[in-house]
Amino acid sequence: MKGMTPIVKKVTQIVVGLIFLYGIYIILHGHLTPGGGFAGGTIITGAFVLLVLAYGTDVLGLKSKEARSSLFEALGILLFILTAIGAILLCPLLKISPVLFKNFLAKGIPGEIISAGIIPFLNIFVGIEVAGALFTIFLAFVIKSEEEKS
Repeated sequence: MKGMTPIVKKVTQIVVGLIFLYGIYIILHGHLTPGGGFAGGTIITGAFVLLVLAYGTDVLGLKSKEARSSLFEALGILLFILTAIGAILLCPLLKISPVLFKNFLAKGIPGEIISAGIIPFLNIFVGIEVAGALFTIFLAFVIKSEEEKS
């Protein structure tokens, strides 16, 4: 896929950063407002999809056997699981009963970004996983389409 006109590309340069920042905002404020990891990850995926649509597949150097987005998907899942298991391992050191997903961090001041213990971190990990998974699905469709054209 070649890409679109220079006007679309210039507008994409401006808008993609704003979309990406909004996705990060939604992820970081997920414990305070509606949203969270899934919604923010979906918004971040939209920014990457817009880049591919505006600039074409050449911008990422796509190959049918290569998809780096699945690494982010795996990383998000791994960090989420390690946080859950970390609670079991850290609870005896903190002299609290070991429970999966136990909140082992201080809760902080209500209404602040760091006010929910491990929940903001879990939102970040879910956001990474969702963005990676949805972008991988999109890339699979793009690669399939490119292979059919050839």
